[in-house]
Amino acid sequence: MTEESPEKWPQEFKPAKGMNISTSTSSFEALNPHDPNLSRLATSLFQKTSEYLTGELTATQDHYVLLEDINQLAITKYADLRQIAANLGKTVNEYNEMFSANIAPLLQQIDLMEARVTQFEGAAYRLDAYTRQLRARFKELDDKRT
Repeated sequence: MTEESPEKWPQEFKPAKGMNISTSTSSFEALNPHDPNLSRLATSLFQKTSEYLTGELTATQDHYVLLEDINQLAITKYADLRQIAANLGKTVNEYNEMFSANIAPLLQQIDLMEARVTQFEGAAYRLDAYTRQLRARFKELDDKRT
């Protein structure tokens, strides 16, 4: 920015009569008079900006702390789930071994018995059919005799 004297400024930007305003960007230069109102407003602006930025940074830090807490909970939960899955895997393996050792032979015996029962049932039906044929022949012979 160029150093211009206030006399070259447009009328709306000229300071009030009797007020000396520094053309510098800092109102705290030594040996230059400055506007106390401007100094008070600048100090207020910097304080409020500082408070705003502090609040924003605090909120951001709180969000990161919350995310850390959530991540720790997720880590704990997944560790618990991993342990549960490992226990379930062991239990399933134990049950598979028990099934193979104890239940599978019994099921094979049941299947064998079922096959035999089916054979006996077929034999019983054939025997029943043969018995009916014999009965029909005896009745027929008996009817011929009488």
